[in-house]
Amino acid sequence: MDLSAKFEDAQARVKQLSKAPSTDDLLELYALYKQATAGDVSGSRPGMLDMKGRAKYDAWTKKKGVSKDDAMTKYVAFVDRLGA
Repeated sequence: MDLSAKFEDAQARVKQLSKAPSTDDLLELYALYKQATAGDVSGSRPGMLDMKGRAKYDAWTKKKGVSKDDAMTKYVAFVDRLGA
C-alpha cells in the first residue's frame, strides 16, 4: 500500500476509534492532516475570542517545515497509536 492510500485509510480509521481522542490528540491530528494536505500554515492567526481557531492555528504552525510525506507518515503512525 502506498503512502497516500495508508493516509486515506488512517483518516477513515480515526473516525471509528472506540474512544474519542483527547483535545491534545485532536490538535495533533488536525495539525498533521493540514500539513499533509495544505503544507505550511497560511493566513493570519485568529483573534483572541476565537480560542478554538487559535489552538488549531498554533498546532499547525508547530508543523511548519515538515514535508507532506513526512506529515502523512506521522499522521498514520499517530492513528495507529491511538487505535492500539
